[in-house]
Amino acid sequence: MANVVVVGSQWGDEGKGKVVDWLSSRADVVVRFQGGHNAGHTLVVDGETYKLSLLPSGIVRSGKLSIIGNGVVLDPWAFLDEIERVRGQGVKVHEGNLKISENAALILPIHPELDGIRENRADGIKIGTTKRGIGPAYEDKVARRAIRVCDLADEDHLMERIKNLLHHHNALRRGLGHDPCSAEDLHAELVEIAPKILPFMAPVWFMLNDMMRSGRKILFEGAQGVMLDIDHGTYPFVTSSNTVAGQASAGSGIGPGRLKYVLGITKTYTTRVGEGPFPTELHDGIGQRIGERGHEFGTVTGRQRRCGWFDAVMVRQAIATGGITGIALTKLDVLDGLPEIRICTAYTLDGRSMRYLPAGVTNQAGIEPVYETMKGWSGSTRGARCWADLPAEAVKYVRHVEELIGCPVSMVSTSPEREDIILMQDPFAIQ
Repeated sequence: MANVVVVGSQWGDEGKGKVVDWLSSRADVVVRFQGGHNAGHTLVVDGETYKLSLLPSGIVRSGKLSIIGNGVVLDPWAFLDEIERVRGQGVKVHEGNLKISENAALILPIHPELDGIRENRADGIKIGTTKRGIGPAYEDKVARRAIRVCDLADEDHLMERIKNLLHHHNALRRGLGHDPCSAEDLHAELVEIAPKILPFMAPVWFMLNDMMRSGRKILFEGAQGVMLDIDHGTYPFVTSSNTVAGQASAGSGIGPGRLKYVLGITKTYTTRVGEGPFPTELHDGIGQRIGERGHEFGTVTGRQRRCGWFDAVMVRQAIATGGITGIALTKLDVLDGLPEIRICTAYTLDGRSMRYLPAGVTNQAGIEPVYETMKGWSGSTRGARCWADLPAEAVKYVRHVEELIGCPVSMVSTSPEREDIILMQDPFAIQ
């Protein structure tokens, strides 16, 4: 059986939660491989709504092992809060069904503080982060001064590592006009929380390789979307980790040859949260209508998402850089009732045709979309589970999207309900 990787093929918020939940019911293990608690998945299972940030989607299903990989930055306090919240909804969470990689870097209280300081700078320049400390934590990881999960088990040397971390942070804080952080206070906080975190710690890479050899089906769950990738996204308005499928390997400790199928979750229109370029953004009543019908508000932040037409150029780019082999097209029902639907099929920049989104900030801001218009449909697609349930114009739309992006559509989602899916190809059945 294939090991399946799920990534977003736009700017995140593509509806990964539902699709990952659908796939997790068929998997044995679900692995989260990048990001932090800045990303959110909303799952609807048997009428119950679960909002997850750090916990892998498999946690809401009994008999599944959920794993947080080394590519994730973990806020231990947010982690425990989320566990208590889902336990309050009847979900069983314990060290038998949830593991954290021993070499995952921690988000500490200094990280969201620094995030907020930077986002509220006097000149008004900002990236539009969630201010949860994700970026600063990744900075410390790359600079080799991070506190990791395994360090919580080494109390004799923990203070030494904290002082090394604060050697950098306190100089930075003073330079930005803020008081230094106390090493003793941070040490006390970590010593207090360590016994609650360490029971979940495990050599994740070792476990995963053993499970692969025994034929277990593993689902690798990404957060955000390919166009928010630190290297391949709309830099600098991106997240602080790699969101492409290749990160599933680096962020969990398994070889890339073990990843057999990459499913790109793709909304039938485009949304974006926060700052940054958005060639097909709508500032009219249609954009507002799409946002209202699609309930386009962030799971974690509650921020309203910007809405626009489907961008086939961007998705083609995400398919190439993200290693995507099949598409799950979501929220088809949101387009119900529109008399016309537009699709961006090309870009122009200063009168020149562009086949991709360029890397430079100035060029990205200058991109103009070239649209193709299709006839909409008056019938409903909501809840459809086979092609025969769709209006003819909706089928044409899906097939034309497939043609424009050059990638097969494996499934189409027609409502937030888990079983409302039209399935063309089961990713786990790929040999």
